[in-house]
Amino acid sequence: MRQVCAVLLFIAWGLASTAAQAVIETYEFSDAQLEARYQDLSGELRCPKCQNQNIADSNAPIAQDLRKLLHQQLEKGASDDEILEYMTDRYGEFVRYRPRFSGATLLLWLAPGILLVLGLLIVVMTLRGRAKPGTGEQALTEHDQQRLRDLIAKAEKP
Repeated sequence: MRQVCAVLLFIAWGLASTAAQAVIETYEFSDAQLEARYQDLSGELRCPKCQNQNIADSNAPIAQDLRKLLHQQLEKGASDDEILEYMTDRYGEFVRYRPRFSGATLLLWLAPGILLVLGLLIVVMTLRGRAKPGTGEQALTEHDQQRLRDLIAKAEKP
């Protein structure tokens, strides 16, 4: 039993240590401002493979390549807009966490506002419908009232 526990413990330790073996890249920047821009841009660009991680957090090979490319472009003097344009041209609008406002992304940008307005309209219309007099039970006509009296009188007779 002890040997089985020791083997399981060793396997668990081996699996846990694989996360610690992740490659940590360090880049030398010629300017502290370039390093700050690198941090901002690497946090804004999405990993094409991981899809929900930015390239700063991803260990995928494509993310490593993108970080290297980002470093190279910053050192060459490319502006943030030029870098984002290059990445978008190469990997599509999906690579950006905040895509540009264009015809293709119009619904993406406007949907939250449209849904909010529609929700408010539904709430207002629902509340208005409740507050309107006469929308509940309709008053009985004289004929219906007489018929009701007759039915009650008939039911009361043995």
